[in-house]
Parts: sequence; C-alpha cells; structure tokens
Amino acid sequence: MRRTVESMVKNNRFLIEELPESPYARQMNAGIPWLTFEGNMEAEFRANHLIEGIRQVRVNLCLAISLSLAMCAVDALLLGTALHRLPSIVLLAVVVPTLSACLVMSFSKQLLKLYVRSAVCAASLIGLAFVGTQVFASLAGVAMLFPSLILATIFTYLMSGLMFYQSLAVNGFITAAYLAAGTALSLPTREFGYDAFILVAINLFCASIVYMHEKTDRLRFLQAGLLNEMVARDGLTGIQNRRMFDRHIALTWQQGVREAVRVAVLLVDIDFFKNYNDRYGHQAGDQCLCAVARSLGQCARRPMDFVARYGGEEFAVILYDCNREYVADVLTRIQRGIAQLALTHDASSVANRLTVSIGAAFVLPGANRTAQGLVQLADEALYSAKEQGRNRVVLMEAEYQSLRTGMFQKRRVVRPV
Repeated sequence: MRRTVESMVKNNRFLIEELPESPYARQMNAGIPWLTFEGNMEAEFRANHLIEGIRQVRVNLCLAISLSLAMCAVDALLLGTALHRLPSIVLLAVVVPTLSACLVMSFSKQLLKLYVRSAVCAASLIGLAFVGTQVFASLAGVAMLFPSLILATIFTYLMSGLMFYQSLAVNGFITAAYLAAGTALSLPTREFGYDAFILVAINLFCASIVYMHEKTDRLRFLQAGLLNEMVARDGLTGIQNRRMFDRHIALTWQQGVREAVRVAVLLVDIDFFKNYNDRYGHQAGDQCLCAVARSLGQCARRPMDFVARYGGEEFAVILYDCNREYVADVLTRIQRGIAQLALTHDASSVANRLTVSIGAAFVLPGANRTAQGLVQLADEALYSAKEQGRNRVVLMEAEYQSLRTGMFQKRRVVRPV
C-alpha cells in the first residue's frame, strides 16, 4: 500500500509541474500525513467520498442486518434460556432498528447529508450496547459474546462508510468504555485482560488499514482534480478553455435565473493579431496571448468572475451578480491592463502598441431566454466595436429585448462605454 501511494505521487509529478498554482498540486506537494485538506477541498472530498461509497455502504448495512438476525437464532441455540434473552433484545431492539434507520437514510437525498453524523451516533450506540451485553455475560460467567464486539469494531472501521478519524473516535470511545466498565466491575482478570488485548489489537490493525486506504483515496482525489483541471485549461495560456466557458455560462445563466441577478459577458479580441504574428513571429504571438490572459485574470478577481480563452486571439469574461458600474470598472481595468503591457505592435492600423476591442453584454437572465443569446449579444457588441475602428469598448444592454437568438445582426444602434 505504501509503495502504491509513493508511486501515485511520482506518476503525477508531470501534472504538478504543469499546474503549479492548482490547489490540488499544492496539496499533493505538501502531502497529507494528517489526512486533511486545506480550505474547501476537505468538504469537497468528504462529499465525494460519501457519494462514491454509499452504494457499497448500503450492501454492508443489509449484510449487517442479516447477520444480526442470524445471531439472534445462534444465541437462542447456544446460550442458556436465562441468558440468551439479553443479546437478542439488544440485537432486535437496538442494532437492527439502528442499522435499518441508517439504511433508509442512505436512500434519501435530503437525509444523506446527515448520514455521517447519524452513522457516528449509531456506531457508538451499537458499540455501547455490545459492551453492556459483554459485561453482563462476563459477570454471569459466559465469554461467548465477545466476538460480537469485535465484529462491531471491524464493521465500524471497514464497512460503515466513516472515514479514519470518525471511525477511530467511535471505536476509541467504545474501547475506553469497555476497559472502564471491566475495571470498575472487576471482571475476571484472565478473560478480561485477554479480551482487552484483542480489542486494542483489532483497533490498531483496522485503523492502520483504514488510514492507508483513505490516504490512497485522497491521492486519487487530488489526481482526478489535477486531470480535470488539465482538461479544463487552455494548453497555451493556462486559463480556462472554450469547453469550460460553455459549461460555466450555462450554469451561470441557470443560477442567474434562480437568484434574479444580472450577468455580463465580455468578449475581448486582440486587434490585428494576424498582423502581429506576421510581423513578430508565432513565438512572439504566443507570448502575447499569455500576457493578455494573465492581464485579464488580474482584472476579473471576484470569486464568481470567470476568464477563458474563447478561441484564437479572442478571450471571454463572465461576471455574475454585477451592476453596470462594476462592468464598466472591469472594462476600464482591462483596457488599462493591456496598455500597461506596452507590447509594441507596428503592424496595427490603430496604434503602435497592442490594443484590444471589447464587446460587452449585460442582462438580467430570464427563464424564457438562453445563455446563447447573451453570448450572441456580446458578439454583436464586439463586431460593432471593430466596425467603429477597433481599440474601443461597446456595451449592449437594452438591445437584448429585441435580440433574436441565432439571428446575428451586424448593425445596431450602439453606445460606446
């Protein structure tokens, strides 16, 4: 298992070097000896861990319920009539209903969020019930019930869906309760000492397995995150690509409809970029694209702001829950940032420095419209900016009311910003 973990880190070294600013890469470099991630990544992993494992957990719960019912029959056959009633009562009144409640909860989307907390409480309750049963049986001179406590410990570690620290806390609590009860009630020294040793050993053995298993799961989670980011990024500039733009604008539009907030799309096109490539070469053109991408990323800095390479020399910016003043401010920052790059462009017809034309669309999403219309409006604004001589910004807002999605209109009455 340890070699597997080390090989996963080594095999992902290329991804880490390619995406050094990725939170997944930073976490993989930092390591996870304490099985925790930084920031929101921990909550993301926990949710992903539960969703991926919940089907197997359901199977495990069904198996545990079946075994509990079978144990009732075994206890009735092997234990005396005066003693078998207590284990059966514990199994039928505590264990089976508790496991059944967890099983039902696992099928509900609303209750699934509470599954982990409920499983911790359920495992603690079942463990304490088995401790009580074992202590009572030991006082009566019967040692046959101890395996039930061992099975409960193994199930909590390996089959309940709990993670390392959660299962360790539950079983640590149960073990401490058993040791305290046995000591306080002066259980037979030989049997109690042997059972206590076995219980502690099982905890150490299972905890070691769960620790390494979870560490491997966390590394796989980081690897999947790195791969997803690699797919989502533009290979040259390192920012999001067109595929991610299409996905993000669709989700942003739906959220904007639900929350009734305004959304803006800015299409940024480098003026006379073909001439730039012809004059300075494609390597200089690539460097120019990377510089523009970095500048755009610094201009749209809010958590919900999104920057992507739309295609060729064209970039796209999505602004969520914004007002007209913020859109105008971002547009101004973009123009100022491009000017501060101070890239010479002698092949341009509008300036001797690199410039951009920007088309902006600013609308309130409606349930009867689509995100494609917003992008089309931004595209029409960009066309107008180019038609007016480039190196300028055109914002369209009211024009959205008369827009027919899919019918591109080259000429509109527009307002420069």
